[in-house]
Amino acid sequence: MTTDATALNNSASSAVAPRTDKTRGTFYARIVGAAALAHLLNDLIQAMLPAIFPMLKTQFSLSFGEIGMIALVYQATASLLQPWVGLYTDKRPVPYLLPFGMLMTLLGIVLLACAASYPMLLVASAVIGIGSATFHPEASRVARMASGGRFGTAQSTFQVGGNTGSAIGPLLTAAIVIPYGQPAVAWFTIAALLAVCILFRLTRWTLTHGHAQLKKWDHRQQQGLSRSAMVQAIAVICVLMFAKFVYIASFTNYFTFYLMERFTLGVQQSQLFLFLFLASVAIGTFAGGPVGDRIGRKAVIWTSFLGVVPFALALPYANLFWTAIFASTIGLVMSSAFAALVVYAQEAVPGRVGLVSGLMFGLMFGIGGLGAAGLGQLADEHGIIWVYSLTSFLPLLGLMTALLPNTHKKI
Repeated sequence: MTTDATALNNSASSAVAPRTDKTRGTFYARIVGAAALAHLLNDLIQAMLPAIFPMLKTQFSLSFGEIGMIALVYQATASLLQPWVGLYTDKRPVPYLLPFGMLMTLLGIVLLACAASYPMLLVASAVIGIGSATFHPEASRVARMASGGRFGTAQSTFQVGGNTGSAIGPLLTAAIVIPYGQPAVAWFTIAALLAVCILFRLTRWTLTHGHAQLKKWDHRQQQGLSRSAMVQAIAVICVLMFAKFVYIASFTNYFTFYLMERFTLGVQQSQLFLFLFLASVAIGTFAGGPVGDRIGRKAVIWTSFLGVVPFALALPYANLFWTAIFASTIGLVMSSAFAALVVYAQEAVPGRVGLVSGLMFGLMFGIGGLGAAGLGQLADEHGIIWVYSLTSFLPLLGLMTALLPNTHKKI
């Protein structure tokens, strides 16, 4: 075991030369890359579930309410369990939780492929959600272990893996599952098995080297914030997460409907605009981490929110050409905040990487799901164009960044 872990460590070290200055250690590029690849595979599987809802609705004669309950069971287990998993493993590390959690996801896939009743669909959704809940806080911890002090770069690389998986999942579902029916869901066990292998090797590296790296960086950081400042920081972050993910949800869930109604585009044309937006989100997510390492987390958060305000306010009144330009700019700039928000929270509460990561990723899942549902209700009552006029003011909540205490310190 030690020999294999050392080999993985040595190969990662040779990929990127170690930094020798006082503030940086070795950035284990292959470890961070492996965590990102595992994130891709995990989120690819997670994205498959909502993509097969239309097929399940027809096959099991489900109502929209029953479909919503499947989504709720998945979202509840995937989001609400994450902070508790992170809190527990901060105090009592569970060495092989990552591959075990992915085995839970694999079991959920098998149950979903074989489910013959609505209750079994609920059970399968819950099991897949549990797998996701164990993955995110622990894999985010591994990315921090291998960061060499470049926390934003590592976190954004990790997150881009998830974004990529979320984009690929529906495409693979359309190509593999929809033409061949529910049993074809079992093909996604290949992705789960590959992820298990990757996470098993990552776990061996963390046992040999990773925990020592994490302790070193936690020790060299400042001791976090006072209790009152910590509560203030977390409250502000929750507001910022709400603004970011509800606004992003308005695009990922309803942008095609907005374009079809406002500009009378066809489905395929509107999907191209959505792809352009999602590509911008991926680029912005990746860029936000390294920039935050250089100029500080708060500066990235300020830029991410206030930088999109003029584009967001102008979007509901723009023609088709400028809608494409504004939407791409919004996706690029606003998405850069996520890595900065995660790392800021980790710096504010040092020694609680699992709890903070679970809370942040759990908030991302929960707010995105609740936001999409709420916006759908508003669209039914007032129309989708009205919804975009309303959500254009959400980036102004970025002014709350002024209330974030400073946590950045040269180390």
